[in-house]
Amino acid sequence: MVQNDTIVALATPSGAGAIAVIRVSGSDSLAIASGLFRSVSGKKLAVQKTHTIHLGHIVDGNRTIDQVLVSVFKNPNSYTGEDVVEISCHGSPYIQQEILQLFLRNGCRMAQAGEFTLRAFLNGKMDLSQAEAVADLIASENEASHQVAIQQMRGGFSNEIAMLREELLNFASLMELELDFAEEDVEFADRSQFKALISKIEEVLKRLIDSFAVGNVIKNGIPIAIVGAPNVGKSTLLNALLKEERAIVSEIAGTTRDTIEDEISIGGIGFRFIDTAGIRETTDVVEGIGIQRTFEKVDKAQVVIYLFDSSDTDENAKVEVEKIRNKYPQKPLIVIMNKSDLLSEEQKKHWKQQVPEGHFMSASTGEGVEELKEQLLNFVNTGALRNNETIVTNSRHYDALLKALEATQKVRMGMEDDLPGDLLAIDIRQVLYHFGEITGEISTDDLLGNIFANFCIGK
Repeated sequence: MVQNDTIVALATPSGAGAIAVIRVSGSDSLAIASGLFRSVSGKKLAVQKTHTIHLGHIVDGNRTIDQVLVSVFKNPNSYTGEDVVEISCHGSPYIQQEILQLFLRNGCRMAQAGEFTLRAFLNGKMDLSQAEAVADLIASENEASHQVAIQQMRGGFSNEIAMLREELLNFASLMELELDFAEEDVEFADRSQFKALISKIEEVLKRLIDSFAVGNVIKNGIPIAIVGAPNVGKSTLLNALLKEERAIVSEIAGTTRDTIEDEISIGGIGFRFIDTAGIRETTDVVEGIGIQRTFEKVDKAQVVIYLFDSSDTDENAKVEVEKIRNKYPQKPLIVIMNKSDLLSEEQKKHWKQQVPEGHFMSASTGEGVEELKEQLLNFVNTGALRNNETIVTNSRHYDALLKALEATQKVRMGMEDDLPGDLLAIDIRQVLYHFGEITGEISTDDLLGNIFANFCIGK
């Protein structure tokens, strides 16, 4: 897994742009770059100080490829912990490829996905959870996911785990020492302090595990299905939420034949709205497929918004609401009485008696849309974000935390049953092992390969 060769890759998105950045890392990066760079002031790149920028040209023999700015970062004070050179060139795809090919011909190898960050991890510049947070930061699409990724990249999560691991390791060392003096029947580890530590570890692990429900929502967004009979305003509501004409709206019932999805950020949280085909009995084969897909989407949604036309005199709405509630008892249900702008006060009073949990709205005028957004935010516990608490978003970390909690509970039960130190030590080692899995003290080539394969090239 450890590579000592020099790698190169485009660090900015491919395609035309104002500028592009090409990153080179490895023991020979300065020497290779120095041979291909001609400074306008005649400086030799290899002898320049770290964290300096130099103007000049990338040349291939007597041919000038581009005027560039070259940034120098010498080890160990670089992103990867190795000598790093970053070339800021003009963003022509031709220029980018010419420079990349030039470096490849002169001793560099094309970097694999995530290899720069992998080298940063292997060189001790960050632990494994921080490295994974780099990918989350790049993929963040809203304020909340960005905030969580920044906190984890700065070491908020790993620091909390590292402190627990260090405290437990100290006690584990004392218990291992007791085993060396088993015949003398001495006790180096204070059992009352150890019980307090185990309780503390359990409490922290449970809090982190519970935070995954919020973290998963923040990272992946909340899927919300908008359902109801045909022509009640589902597509109009989607357009009102997105503030654009995303779905086709017409007075013809059954216009939406398939599901339409789009995502918006509300209060920094991503919500993925799914406009579904109207639910009704139909002989139209295509519409029937759309209705079937509606129920499939509702199965996967975390929240269901049920719309009905409150201007319609048919009072089947109450029955249909109960059907949805009985079919999906575990899902939060928001009942919207749409087209309320067409109602008199007497009609509103009537509907409120019929469907007391319903909310009046006019998707066409925007009345009630902001109130709906506030209600959706209430389904998400954003208190942890406001309090800057550690939130777990990574399923690998979640799995390791569950295993660590299970092993910690075994330690506590073992102490309650007065198990000997050698048996307790086995379960303590398991807790330490799962802590190490998170931060990378314990890792395998397969694990690292799976993690960094999901990174983009150049990072």
